[in-house]
Amino acid sequence: MQGHHTYSLTVTWTGNTGQGTSGYRQYERSHTVSVENKADILGSSDPAFRGDKTRHNPEELFVASLSTCHMLWYLHLCAENGIVVTDYVDYATGTMQETADGGGHFTEVILHPLVTVTEASMCEQAIVLHHRANQLCFIANSCNFPVQHLPECNVETK
Repeated sequence: MQGHHTYSLTVTWTGNTGQGTSGYRQYERSHTVSVENKADILGSSDPAFRGDKTRHNPEELFVASLSTCHMLWYLHLCAENGIVVTDYVDYATGTMQETADGGGHFTEVILHPLVTVTEASMCEQAIVLHHRANQLCFIANSCNFPVQHLPECNVETK
């Protein structure tokens, strides 16, 4: 099997306020995501679900995973195709719909990458490569909904 990869991390709940889960309002949703030799990620649930607004929530991290996976593939493709990118910013958004049973699912994620290249002649191909990056993105390929892209291209001012 070519390219089989395993990812390991530890999630530790840190929200026991002394009463455990004796009641829905008796505990915090705080947790820590730890990966060996990396900075911890302090997480919680979304504030709408009694979470700490100062910590990252799983929904934000999911959208961030899609955005960063796309960006890394995109930069790779640009390098391979002679497109010189000097700046990349993505204003990603995701929409989650709650369901009647209390669960939910994402209905869409839209990436809004703003890319700066060195020459105007690169813009057309720079835009096209977003489609190929989406086809290759490991995270996007794991979703049960399409990940949309609304890219823009600027030319570096010298």
